[in-house]
Amino acid sequence: QVQLVESGGGLVQAGGSLRFSCAASGRTISTIHMGWFRQAPGKDREFVAVTSWSSAIIIYNPSVKGRFTISRDNSKNTVYLQMNNLKPEDTALYYCVAGDIFSSRASEYEYWGQGTQVTVSS
Repeated sequence: QVQLVESGGGLVQAGGSLRFSCAASGRTISTIHMGWFRQAPGKDREFVAVTSWSSAIIIYNPSVKGRFTISRDNSKNTVYLQMNNLKPEDTALYYCVAGDIFSSRASEYEYWGQGTQVTVSS
């Protein structure tokens, strides 16, 4: 069992930056893939980014590539999402996920955080 707790959400103007942290407990994350999804009001949950357990493989949603950076520190059991040049369309509830299958599909992830809200004003 893995528990995930996100932090770092908030309100920011377009063009600004935010950094999320996701702290895991219950199991070491050094052998588990971790990532981020988001869900905007009235829309389906959307893949943002995922990193393999070793950080050797990282993939991004094309809509955030070049602006967002996912990273992890297995010694701290924490994964991060640095978000730069934020746009109003990035407004959503962001979820940290963890699982044994490396995927961009939400259904493949067994463990989910509670979510942290990002609101980007224009």
